[in-house]
Amino acid sequence: MMEGFINANKDEACLATNNRNVKAKLSLSPLQEGISKLLSQWPGLQMAIQNEWGGQDSPQKSKQLSFDILSCLSQSNAETIGVEDVENLLYERLLLSFNTDIDDGSIEEVAEQLMTLREEYVHGNHLYTTTK
Repeated sequence: MMEGFINANKDEACLATNNRNVKAKLSLSPLQEGISKLLSQWPGLQMAIQNEWGGQDSPQKSKQLSFDILSCLSQSNAETIGVEDVENLLYERLLLSFNTDIDDGSIEEVAEQLMTLREEYVHGNHLYTTTK
């Protein structure tokens, strides 16, 4: 029971957005582009969108997922965000928004790629985020 509480708190922390993140939106555009590109290349998510597993607004739900990931990875305490937190976010959003449970290992792979993307962005390697 306590583990569920801890995971819920991490998910809330991952989704928390502060005013600085909203104001910094323009400077985050390379990171946002990288996230969007990565999600557009994820077969499981693209199948869910194309088959409207999230309903007719599946494309909008995909955009919301991208924004949620950006919020998670760009918040001021992002150093405390681990790959498991990103995995949980992806799993939860796919289940709740698209009514799908992807168990092919791609959630873990995408989460790791997102963490690499954030690290590259933090270290100023914007070329990676826009060309990967």
